[in-house]
Amino acid sequence: MAKMAAAMVESGEDAFRKIFKFYKRRNPPPDFSDVIDFSRGLPSDKIVPAKLDPSAVSDVEGARVGLRPVRDWRAFGLQGFPGFIFISNPFLLGSQPSWVRRCLKTYPQKPNVCNLDMHMSPSETQDIWGKSLRGLSSPSGKREPKTLLEKLRWVTLGYHYNWDTKTYSADHHTPFPEDLHSLSEHVTAACGFPGFNAEAGILNYYRSDSSLGIHVDESELDHSRPLLSFCFGQSSIFLLGGTRRQDPPTAMFMHSGDMMVMSGESRLLYHAVPRILPAPEGQAALETEHCSPASSNQDGSVVEPVSEEDWVVCSRYIQSSRVNVTVRQVLGPGQRFPETPSSQQRTGAGQTAGYHEGHEDQDSVKRKRRSSCDSDDADET
Repeated sequence: MAKMAAAMVESGEDAFRKIFKFYKRRNPPPDFSDVIDFSRGLPSDKIVPAKLDPSAVSDVEGARVGLRPVRDWRAFGLQGFPGFIFISNPFLLGSQPSWVRRCLKTYPQKPNVCNLDMHMSPSETQDIWGKSLRGLSSPSGKREPKTLLEKLRWVTLGYHYNWDTKTYSADHHTPFPEDLHSLSEHVTAACGFPGFNAEAGILNYYRSDSSLGIHVDESELDHSRPLLSFCFGQSSIFLLGGTRRQDPPTAMFMHSGDMMVMSGESRLLYHAVPRILPAPEGQAALETEHCSPASSNQDGSVVEPVSEEDWVVCSRYIQSSRVNVTVRQVLGPGQRFPETPSSQQRTGAGQTAGYHEGHEDQDSVKRKRRSSCDSDDADET
């Protein structure tokens, strides 16, 4: 892989796109031996310890959002990527199921916006969870038509991202979830960014054949604040590149519960997700966690036990899918949105794009624009 990437750079080709397609390839399957796996703790000349601030978050405050004490986190950086921090699953045992349920049951509900709104009426997308219960609770041997939850591709929170104009605006905003704000605030504080204000969130729902195209997250007005990303369910390969697409990316596994913080020089680097993979231990870890619910008897705790009925649906979903959450601060101190016509900023039914559409290649764009919200196209996110 290293020799192949070097040859791409020398020839002036798009090294990132070549490696993206290498890991996305199905037949023959790619070699994953060069993919960094932080969970295994294997030595690598690329991996360096990341310095955290345990005093920034008290054990009690962290536990309220399901986090272990910061001193127990396993955090890493990468040589050549200043500002990039990878945290290997800092969640307390038993707290992930509560966050999985939020991502599937709570956050897709109104007034938040999702891809289904582009093709369906508000009344049809009012209760995505409720309308999906029967299909996802049925025996696995009998396949029902896809539920709305299985057709879900993205949900936006807070300042709602406009996929067509790639902007946020003041007039398309709903309250950002307090529980997710608290979690984000604690993680970023521990990473050296006190006062992080979670203002926008994008949840991506991946199937086994999904991918996330090559892109840079640059729509936020304040790039001095970090971008936080974490996931639940199946694993993925994450590619982190440079400031040019000619820069060959570094590949790493991202497993359920893992977190990444992109800040400083790493805040505006190209990145992508070419492949979704089965979790290393299947779903045994999360199933075990559900049987050992985290303590929720603290005042103000957002971690709540998940009922057996709800977990049947959550478990069925994450057996073959992955949810990724990215949280951003859009505005810096004293910043305001530029004056633009509301009609150009608002998210509406006319939008046809998906998450960062168009950053991979033109063929992907054409396929996506022909596809509906329940397409099986591998480039959907």
